[in-house]
Amino acid sequence: MTGFTRFSYCLAGLLLAVPAALAEQPESPYFGPHMWNDGWHGWFFGPIMMIVFLAIAVVVILLLMRWLGPHSQGAAHHHPATKAPLDILKERFARGEIDKEEFEERRRVLGD
Repeated sequence: MTGFTRFSYCLAGLLLAVPAALAEQPESPYFGPHMWNDGWHGWFFGPIMMIVFLAIAVVVILLLMRWLGPHSQGAAHHHPATKAPLDILKERFARGEIDKEEFEERRRVLGD
């Protein structure tokens, strides 16, 4: 038997033995079914606390989404202004992608 298998058997034995040992302890007058010991208030405070917990969880999630999300304040998303075709043509000419004749021809076609 490997060490891991032996360890997993010991862990399983502990996990089964601890609840059994706790169940065999004598019952104390201070412990028991808590909802019924002090009357009916558990029936009312339980759902209220669950609603409060869920509301807090939703608020935290919304704040995290706002903090981690895009930083627009309700404004429409504006795309950056695109370059004019003539500007692109000038950049291509400056980089040497096109020669002077092609630059002049395309500039005339663009209407400038």
